[in-house]
Amino acid sequence: MIIRFQMFAIALAVVPTVALGQPTSEPGPICTDRPTKATSVCTVPAGTFQLEADLPNWTRLDDAGTRTDTVLYANPTLKLGLGPNTDIQANIAPYVDVRTRAGGVVSHVRGVGDLFVRLKQRLTNPAAKVQVGVVPYIKAPLAKRGIGNREWEGGVVVPVQFSLPQSFTLTFAPEMDVLADGDGSGKHVQLIGVVNLAKPLSSKVTAYAELWTAQNYDPAGTVRQYSADVALAYLASPTLQFDVGGNFGLNRATPDAQIYFGISTRF
Repeated sequence: MIIRFQMFAIALAVVPTVALGQPTSEPGPICTDRPTKATSVCTVPAGTFQLEADLPNWTRLDDAGTRTDTVLYANPTLKLGLGPNTDIQANIAPYVDVRTRAGGVVSHVRGVGDLFVRLKQRLTNPAAKVQVGVVPYIKAPLAKRGIGNREWEGGVVVPVQFSLPQSFTLTFAPEMDVLADGDGSGKHVQLIGVVNLAKPLSSKVTAYAELWTAQNYDPAGTVRQYSADVALAYLASPTLQFDVGGNFGLNRATPDAQIYFGISTRF
């Protein structure tokens, strides 16, 4: 266990170290990694906290006569701005309910989720038409088996955002994960790709549409997932946002549907 926590500390140390800054005098409207799967390039203003959370998140998967429903009653991510282009993030679902129905028999696994810690570094000028960032992360296995896999894992996301005419924003978010093999014997790579198109419908409402894929190269067999995702975000105030969205699987290996409602606030 001590070795694992040392690995955790080393993983965070490889990213640029930035002194904790003071809040900016006039930060812009809240900018989040919600509501879709794409990761944005923007960071939390230095010295401020931001909370982004599902309230709740429901996922359904039907596979060979077995139906699995996973409910996250809350799924908060807390962010802290470390500098003008850097923030650190921690995410954990305090209560997860995995309900499985097979052959008329229903079973539940309930408990806390895994802990994810990320550090986001914006690499470009905030005023640039093309924005690039890097987001390394590590997962600490706090969840029991049936909710998680009891393995340390990690990866890195490299979001790239383009400002397009007519206020459209195009985001690509390639990701590489290092995951535990299904039999626990080693590690393998998973590659994720996201293409996200966002458009403000008014000064307060933004619509999102995206395509997502994950290619999990487990030695036991490659698992390929695809989804089409849509969402709306409502900016209630410069520091408060609500959202709603749905992700819809395009093949049998992907959850059939994922529906969520969320809130984000900066303080």
